[in-house]
Order: sequence, then C-alpha cells, then structure tokens
Amino acid sequence: MSHLLHIDASFAPEGSTSRALGGVFVDAWRAAHPDGTVTYRDLALTPPPHLDWETVSAGFVAADQHTPAQADAVKRREELVSELEAADEYLLTLPMYNFSVPSTFKAWVDQVIIVGRTVRQPPEPSALTGARVTVIATQGGSYAAGTPKEGWDHQLPYVAHVLESLGATDVELVRVEMTLAPVNPALAQFVDLHTQSRSAGEAALRTRAAA
Repeated sequence: MSHLLHIDASFAPEGSTSRALGGVFVDAWRAAHPDGTVTYRDLALTPPPHLDWETVSAGFVAADQHTPAQADAVKRREELVSELEAADEYLLTLPMYNFSVPSTFKAWVDQVIIVGRTVRQPPEPSALTGARVTVIATQGGSYAAGTPKEGWDHQLPYVAHVLESLGATDVELVRVEMTLAPVNPALAQFVDLHTQSRSAGEAALRTRAAA
C-alpha cells in the first residue's frame, strides 16, 4: 500500500499558492491510490526545532545516559525521522522566502539528515533511495535565464542537493513563477506569465500523481 508523506512549509494559512498546488497533487494522488495513506506535516503549525547541541551530543551518548534535555531532543527528532522512513513517496510544497527555502523547512532537513541512518554511502541505500519525490516550488518573481535576478534562486539548488544526499533519484521539480503578479500592481504585466506557469504546474502535478 502506497504511503505519501506531505511536507508543507508555507506560513500562510490562506491564499498560499504552494498549499493550493499541494492540494491539487494530493487530490489526484488519492484518486490514483484509493487505498493509500497520506501523512501530512504542516511546518507552520508544528515547526521543527532548530538543530542544537542537545540533539547532536545525544548521538554520542548511550540512551540510558541521556540528560532530560537530550532525551527530549531525541524524541522530537525521532518523530520526524520515523515519518520520513515510514513513507515510500514524498511531496514537498515550498514557497520561496528571501531567495531560499522557509527556515522551518531548513530546520526539518537538519533534523532528518542523520549520517549512517538516513544518509549512507552507496551501495547502502539512503532514506529516499528508490522513492518518488515531487517538489512544488513557488516563486513570487522569476529567476530564469535572462531575467534580472538570474542566479538568485537558492531554493531549488539547495533542495536538489538535500534530496541527492538522501538518495533520491526519481525527483520531479514543479516550479510556478510570478505568484505575486496577481496581487502586486507593479507586476501586473506578468499576470499572464503566472497564469500560464500555474496551469502548466497543475497539469504536471496531476500527471505525476496519477503515474
């Protein structure tokens, strides 16, 4: 039975393009996998703790010697890692904030990357080896080749490296651009570009989910 882990990183409870696109994918995925399971983690509602010394130092101490702070840190981390390991397909819905990923997503990444467990040297499998991963990346502007801010995109390159380290090879990145065009008068000339980008993204997500 298929098991999808959906990680949602937008801090906006309403009007979020990334959340809406995630819903498009999940609806199509449920239709294609009526017996499947979806685990949903909203990083805005349950932000992961930043990686700290208690969490890291606990890895070098036997469990029965953990301090209360270390034990709490391990418990919180284990919840996130267990979710990652239990699934066999993944959906990441990520808006761009200040040219990169939301800080809550970075905190989640820092918690689930554990060398020797979720990240291993080939030929040993890592946590996402053999799994399908779909990434929805929404961007308020455009960072494509030839645009004024070409090279400012530190969102997708970072995510690609993270997924590679976790062993993922079946990755589809769906980027929707100019999400601010419909709400920012200064970007009104790009509304059609956003509409086209979003329509193409929704089509790609439905196809991916049903495959």
